[in-house]
Amino acid sequence: MAAYGRPSLRDLFDESPTPHIAHPPRTHHRDFYVATDGSFSDGHGGLGVVIETRDGERVGRFSLSDRSPDNNVAEYRALHLGLDVLAARAPASARVGVLVDHDDLAANVNAAVLRSRDPTHESTHHLSVPAATGHHWRGIRARLNGFGAVRAARISSDRNPAHPLANAPDQYAHVNAERERCVLPEPIRQDDDRYPPPSRVNSD
Repeated sequence: MAAYGRPSLRDLFDESPTPHIAHPPRTHHRDFYVATDGSFSDGHGGLGVVIETRDGERVGRFSLSDRSPDNNVAEYRALHLGLDVLAARAPASARVGVLVDHDDLAANVNAAVLRSRDPTHESTHHLSVPAATGHHWRGIRARLNGFGAVRAARISSDRNPAHPLANAPDQYAHVNAERERCVLPEPIRQDDDRYPPPSRVNSD
């Protein structure tokens, strides 16, 4: 379970805005949550990833050194890494909640998801991705399309558990040696009042 006194990724997701998604952000129907962050400073940087199930069970953590050209690109590289790891450990039908502390990235993810479901969708958001992301945005798009459902939430960096992993990979390198886990969340019980009744369940 999540560490005592620290909000789980599910809690952070439920409390955060999801740019360009019309219905309310609160939902208990994600199977997995992935928080990512990328950092860049003086030519050095890092990538941080934390993945949990909706029950708060940790699936994996990563803290890697990286040489992105700038902080914006680092954010995309971190999300690409996180989605790649999750895709290898979760079923294709998984409903995924993404947590990032980068406004444009969250908006681009949600706009891309909406557009993939309905090519005629008229979004108020203009997709604009840093050119230096190269194949990483294409990889992110492929992973988004490979899951059952995806929604991205924008959280503040001081609440992002991937933030310290990205900013101090030399101090957190030990997390990369954690045993690989393919944890599936517990089935949703009809008598569990943590989940909304059918009349309140949103369709996404």
